[in-house]
Amino acid sequence: MTALDREPNAAPRAGSDAAPDADGPVMEFIGVSTGQSSIMRVFPAWARVLGLDGARLVGRDIALDGDPARYREAVAAIRDDPRRRGALVTTHKIAVYRAAADLFDEVDEFAALCGEISSISKRGGRLIGHAKDPITAGLALEEFLAPDHFAKTGGHVLLLGAGGAGTAIAWYLAHRADAPAEIVCTDVDAGRLAALRGVVPAGGGPRLVTRRAEGPADDLLAAMPPGSLVVNATGLGKDRPGSPLGPGAAFPRQAVVWELNYRGELDFLRAAREQSDRAGLRVEDGWRYFVHGWSQVVAEVFDVALTPDLVDELSRVAAEAR
Repeated sequence: MTALDREPNAAPRAGSDAAPDADGPVMEFIGVSTGQSSIMRVFPAWARVLGLDGARLVGRDIALDGDPARYREAVAAIRDDPRRRGALVTTHKIAVYRAAADLFDEVDEFAALCGEISSISKRGGRLIGHAKDPITAGLALEEFLAPDHFAKTGGHVLLLGAGGAGTAIAWYLAHRADAPAEIVCTDVDAGRLAALRGVVPAGGGPRLVTRRAEGPADDLLAAMPPGSLVVNATGLGKDRPGSPLGPGAAFPRQAVVWELNYRGELDFLRAAREQSDRAGLRVEDGWRYFVHGWSQVVAEVFDVALTPDLVDELSRVAAEAR
């Protein structure tokens, strides 16, 4: 446990009884282990930067594969309480859409396309669901992936996980000017892979290969050419222990390795860092993805215009908290 995890003034971990207990605007955080997230330390500092006087972040923890009624209860609570301005949804993006899409007055185009909701906000009394991952994934990727990376290296993409984040990354890469020739995606859920095939356009873009994950994806990793992008979007190492790769898996030379998590056991990230020098890897964790993801949703919930300078300031404040 880190000092951030022990922050005494952090918003409490909460379940369905997470009613705000004070005046002022409230944003919810719907996740699995919200009390362990650095956002509980970062949000009060961001609220001061953004002039959100009295705003608080309240966590709502729901177990993985939770009862659909819990998701409907969470969305209805936001809809019906004027103090609750909205929410960020992490692990439960697809589950929230499946269980509660009918409670929204509007969902954006990508939310409808992918069947996921990562941001909940209100405008003019209307409850709106957004899928922000294509934006936030793109912002984070472009910070460490050269604009001509795939054309220059001939690398492919191995995307481990086809949940909300994985689907958004596949969509973004397929529409990128410098798109890879091939995207290979795995997931334990065949339904998610089928949904992914409906999101990534066929013809004229990358070849999409999907495979049901029934064990470590070491063979797929071994088939990746040098310079490939390898992404852990499974949640393994954070929400659940382990890694989508076996302990002896070897990353391709000059690969770019992206672990979407920044906290937890992080076995996948540790393995990549151990091979970094000898294989010439570029290894990134999920911190900048965290910053972009949260800043985009906070701005949406509280109707704040983000400028590059403001994002830089939020990043600086978040880094201090980290």
